[in-house]
Amino acid sequence: MRTFSPRADEITKQWHVVDADGMVLGRMATEVALRLRGKHKPIFAPHVDTGDFVVVVNAAKVVMTANKAGGKFAYHHSGYPGGLTKRSYADLLDERPEEVVRRAVRGMLPKTRLGRQQLSKLKVYAGPEHPHEAQLPQPLDLPGAHREV
Repeated sequence: MRTFSPRADEITKQWHVVDADGMVLGRMATEVALRLRGKHKPIFAPHVDTGDFVVVVNAAKVVMTANKAGGKFAYHHSGYPGGLTKRSYADLLDERPEEVVRRAVRGMLPKTRLGRQQLSKLKVYAGPEHPHEAQLPQPLDLPGAHREV
């Protein structure tokens, strides 16, 4: 039996929109990463980008559990000695909520050129508006990602 490798003309990319209002960050990020990689499709191959485009709206309303917002930090290094800076996710969520979602999804994708290509199909917006209406994105329901009150 030969190994199946999908060709570019066989791959169809759809657009999905996810409303992150009240969703737990990690649970939502795993489902988004799965869609970006294309693992939900029967033609999935780990060396080919078969994934879909995902638009995440209301990123400012995402929820972090177990006090992770105050106790977890995002690190950045300038490349110079002593250039390490850290910010708590609570501060990052206040100032740049798109970055919080992008970092969570990026950590779940391959650390290769293919992973960077897949991450470029992620579009994150802090509010409910997005400029991708022309692509006719379908709403994606992620039932396991909502916080139970």
